[in-house]
Amino acid sequence: MKRVSEYIMLGLLIFAGVIFFTAVASLFFKNSDNSGGLSLSISGDRIGLIEVKGVILDSEPIVKNIKKFRENASIKGILVRIDSPGGGVAASQEIYEALKKARDAGKVVVASMSSVAASGGYYVACAADTIVANPGTTTGSIGVILNFFDFSELLEKLGLRYNVVKSGRFKDAGSIGRPMTPEDKAYFQEFVNDAFEQFVAVVAEARRMSREEVLKLADGRVYTGKQAFENGLVDILGTYEDAIDLIVEMAQISGKPHIVRPTRRKTSVFDLLLSDVTELVQSIQRWPVLRYQWVF
Repeated sequence: MKRVSEYIMLGLLIFAGVIFFTAVASLFFKNSDNSGGLSLSISGDRIGLIEVKGVILDSEPIVKNIKKFRENASIKGILVRIDSPGGGVAASQEIYEALKKARDAGKVVVASMSSVAASGGYYVACAADTIVANPGTTTGSIGVILNFFDFSELLEKLGLRYNVVKSGRFKDAGSIGRPMTPEDKAYFQEFVNDAFEQFVAVVAEARRMSREEVLKLADGRVYTGKQAFENGLVDILGTYEDAIDLIVEMAQISGKPHIVRPTRRKTSVFDLLLSDVTELVQSIQRWPVLRYQWVF
């Protein structure tokens, strides 16, 4: 009985230790909203900061924050900081449309490119009044990609059979269980081409270029910021600070602007431990999917 009590006490101590460690880790890994403790409801001219980082999978949080900035009178401009190789076609389009609505509502929108703003990242930037890139930014990659695995030979070697019951000949096109036929490839190429034409149309409108001019640049290649500037894909070569100064000038903000980030919840130690797993699960669940993404 005494030994059971000792085990119970040990278990309680371990549980208490885990709770204490989580609380301490949450303080150390807490995300700051960098708003200086200022609420969006406080009066004064401000710049809302929207960050598009990593592969674009889920547009909902970013779109919600853009809407909040759009509807707040104290936000005179929105700075879109992009460090992304792109991602899902639909997700990129939703962020683009949200930024366009903000512009239509009278907000100044400036895109600031960090290390990478390629494919879907560039698509998002096209919604801005002005695009600012560093000379060494990796951008461009105007194009669409859709890829599939073919495990049919491996399954055959393992003695496994992949049985499918389908309603139409293209219902299992791209399946891992069989090779892709010429008809499948033609079908998917038409699918990709339509999404590509949508991308080209957006770039042509945003950059005031003809479709033919865009097509010369839209073969999937990436450009440095300097090359993009020379080809008319960005407006200004400059830094993050230059982008802020530009918004101050365009929005006629007097004095030093307040940069407001959307409020973020604290990051717990469990978030840190599970973040890579969550990202992997999301990528598997969403694959295959049409992507405006620079793949390397």
